[in-house]
Amino acid sequence: MPLPQALIDQARAYATGEDTPAEPRNAATVVLLRDGTSGPELYLLRRQTTMAFAAGMCVFPGGGVDPRDFSEDVAWAGPSVASWATTMDCEPELARALVCAAVRETFEESGVLLAGPSADTVVDDTTGDDWEADRIALETRELSMTDFLVRRGLVLRTDLLGAWSGWLTPVFEPKRYRTWFFVASLPGSQVTRDVSSESSSVTWLPAISAVEAVESGEMLMLPPTYLTCLEIGQHESASSALSASSSRTVDMFTPEVISSGEDFVLSTPPAYEALLESR
Repeated sequence: MPLPQALIDQARAYATGEDTPAEPRNAATVVLLRDGTSGPELYLLRRQTTMAFAAGMCVFPGGGVDPRDFSEDVAWAGPSVASWATTMDCEPELARALVCAAVRETFEESGVLLAGPSADTVVDDTTGDDWEADRIALETRELSMTDFLVRRGLVLRTDLLGAWSGWLTPVFEPKRYRTWFFVASLPGSQVTRDVSSESSSVTWLPAISAVEAVESGEMLMLPPTYLTCLEIGQHESASSALSASSSRTVDMFTPEVISSGEDFVLSTPPAYEALLESR
C-alpha cells in the first residue's frame, strides 16, 4: 500500500539525522489459536481509538515487558531459559522476561492462562471472580506475575508457546516497540473473554478471513499483524502452526521506506514476498 506523503517526509527527516529515533521498548505478543471449520482461527482485539499506539487497529494480545517480568524466581516449566534465548536471539535475562510477559499479557487481555499446577497440566477455568480479581491486579501492576503464580501454586507452561517472528517499529514512528511474536493454542477447557481495558471489542476469526477483511478495508491492521494472519492462514490447523514454530528462530525485522515505481511503501521480510504476490 502506498505511503502518504506526510509519512514519507517524516521518514526522510530521520534518514537525514534531522530527527532522532525513539528508543524502542521490548514487548511480547501472542497469536492465540484454535481450530475452525476452515483452518486455524485466531483471537483479535480492536484497540480503543483513544490509544496512543495503533489506535483502532486489530491486534493480538500483548504488551510491553514489565521490569518484574525479569524475576529469576518465576516458576518455570518447559524449554530452558537458555534455549529460549537461542531461539529468540537475545540475552537469557530478556528471554525469561519476554516469555513471562507473553503469558502475563495473554491472561490480562484474553483471560487465558498458559500455566498449570505442574509441568504437564494446565488450569481448567479462569472465569471465576477470584481469577478476575487477580487479572485486574496484574493489569494494574498491583501484582507481579511471579507473586501471582506463587499464590496460585502454578508454573509457567512455556512449552505451550512457540516463537514465531520479531518486528521492530520503523525509526520514524514516535512510539517504537521491539516485539517478539509467539503462537499458542487455546488450552484445555479455557475460554477467551472480552476483558481487556485497552480494547473496544474482541473476536475469533479464521486467519484468512482476517486477511480478507483487511484487504477489503473492513478491518485495520499494522503490517506485522496482517502478515502473521496471512502466514498462519497457510496452515490447516492450529497444531500445524504451533508445530511449525518449533523449528523457527527469531530474526528481528525493521520495515523501511522503499521505492515501488512512482510510490513509496514499507519493506517486508523476503519470506513473505511469495505470499503477498499470491494475493
